[in-house]
Amino acid sequence: MDPSDGGPDEVPPPPPPLPPDVVPIKAKEDVAEELPPNKPAKPKRLSMARPGLGKRGNTIQLLANHYKVSLKGSEEFFYHYHVNLKYEDDKPVVEKGIGRKVQDKLVQTYRSELANKDFAYDGEKSLFTIGALPQVNSLFSIIQLLVGCRSSGGNSGNSPEGSDTKRVRRPYQSKIIKVELSFAAKIPMAAIAQAIRGEESENSLEAIRVLDIILRQHSAKQGCLLVRQSFFHNNPKSSIDLGGGLLGCQGFHSSFRGAQSGLSLNIDVSTTMLVKPGPVIDFLLANQMVRRPDEINWPKVKRTLKSLRIKTTHTNLEFKIIGLTEKNCNEQTFPLRRRNGDNGDTDTVEITVYDYFVQNRGIELRYSGNLPCINAGRPKRPTYFPVELCTLVPLQRYTKALSTLQRSSLVEKSRQKPHQRMSTLDDALIRSDYDSDPMLKACGITIARNLTQIEGRILQAPKLKAGNDEEFVPQKGRWNLARKKLIQTCSVTRWAVVNFSARCDARGLVRDLTRNAIAMGIEIRTLMVM
Repeated sequence: MDPSDGGPDEVPPPPPPLPPDVVPIKAKEDVAEELPPNKPAKPKRLSMARPGLGKRGNTIQLLANHYKVSLKGSEEFFYHYHVNLKYEDDKPVVEKGIGRKVQDKLVQTYRSELANKDFAYDGEKSLFTIGALPQVNSLFSIIQLLVGCRSSGGNSGNSPEGSDTKRVRRPYQSKIIKVELSFAAKIPMAAIAQAIRGEESENSLEAIRVLDIILRQHSAKQGCLLVRQSFFHNNPKSSIDLGGGLLGCQGFHSSFRGAQSGLSLNIDVSTTMLVKPGPVIDFLLANQMVRRPDEINWPKVKRTLKSLRIKTTHTNLEFKIIGLTEKNCNEQTFPLRRRNGDNGDTDTVEITVYDYFVQNRGIELRYSGNLPCINAGRPKRPTYFPVELCTLVPLQRYTKALSTLQRSSLVEKSRQKPHQRMSTLDDALIRSDYDSDPMLKACGITIARNLTQIEGRILQAPKLKAGNDEEFVPQKGRWNLARKKLIQTCSVTRWAVVNFSARCDARGLVRDLTRNAIAMGIEIRTLMVM
């Protein structure tokens, strides 16, 4: 019987005896010869049993940032399917973020054909269900979906909105995306119970991975920013202003962990850097610490804004920035197709981006005329917008290096005392509302509301040995070396001080250094400071 079917392993029969004229061949001890030359074989790692529990020190009760997980027994299986997304011409879908939109459309369109099953989708290539999908190798091998994709170009050439007037009224176009699902593996849900009992196996690790994917999908449906297994809500109260147009966003890390006491949900505070949402020009002024738009370093802006997403105030649509124009808004032109008379004929004229928005759209531009335009189209079909009509959308990561002042500000403002962190984690668990997730419900998983209490031990602080056979212990977590001599000393006969600061008291520094060295038993020759 296959162990994956939930039954016990069947003991194989003993091998038949060898004939007397057959000489057995000695088996190879490893497969290192099959590896490429000059590449050593990886050592096999075996789990080591813990020899026992510590007994030294005074016991103390502690609270850990783990929440106990309980499970109702289930004989079901997680079914793992490989997901392949392609366009109608069989070209692969490479755009990031479109996978979840396709999956939502798939469930919406084929809910009944998919036996009303819920999915756990990692957003890339893996999809999991509880129980098998019906007819996955035939009916659902290729599913055609109409997914709304924003058009970034029209039939009339370049324009400030990527198309002619007719296309502006239809900012979305439909593309057929084919979804190929192929069976990959099945994982017994009973392996979760193994993890709860503290037993670790390959199946239990895979099952816990599926549970983590369910957590990610649950947070994605709540509109969170996902950074690996950390989730960030669009909550201004959890943001820290770091200056320079940047925010430190406090979120939380959440994942299932197999522990000695069983399975638990580990939650901890996590922080990432975000671009401050709002008008693009406000972000640029703060980021470069200047007061007026004409003081902005635009070559630097091109690197800063690339790949960020904006929303235009006149259309309320989102776009991705690909660059800036070389010319200013009142100089950058594009071919505009317009009607010529009542007979339906059209002609094309060159018009500046500034004149298009002011004259054709009736939008007042206060300062964008002398600034570059934002290009949010495609490399061969640009889409131009004046800067003052663009705002940065929330929850966009800032991945560049922080300044020293910003780093210190982040550390200082994100520091929390234990009771504050406990409150933050409890609030995160309540806000996440994992109990409402249909797949966790189907798994029979229940998460405790209280932090896990564990037993700790306070060990005796180690002693230090000083000169003259003197021993001393730390006070309040630190050793005080005042009036202590070193066990092994030395002599310093030649040394020098180089002073690069006019405000530094070099004579006082040398005097104090010499006095402290002598007090600790170091023989040091007095230095003349010139």
